[in-house]
Amino acid sequence: MRGTFRIPAHVPAAAPAGPLPEEDLDRFIDRECYEFNSRLLVAWNDRHCSHCRHYLTSRCPHIDEFLDDVEDLTPE
Repeated sequence: MRGTFRIPAHVPAAAPAGPLPEEDLDRFIDRECYEFNSRLLVAWNDRHCSHCRHYLTSRCPHIDEFLDDVEDLTPE
C-alpha cells in the first residue's frame, strides 16, 4: 500500500547536525534556568539550552540574547 507517512506528534525532531562552535557551547549550556524538555529523548538531557523546555519561548529569561544571535546571522 502506498501513501504518505506521517511522523507521530510525540516523536521529537532530529538533533541539529554537526558540532556547534566552541563559543556557543560555553554560552548556551548549564544555565541556572535550564529545565529539560520532556518531549525530547532522555538521552538529550545534557543541559544545553536547545534542549530546555523554555528555549525560544516567552518564558525564557534569555530570549533577548538568543534573538540577538539570530539578528547577527541575518543576511544584509
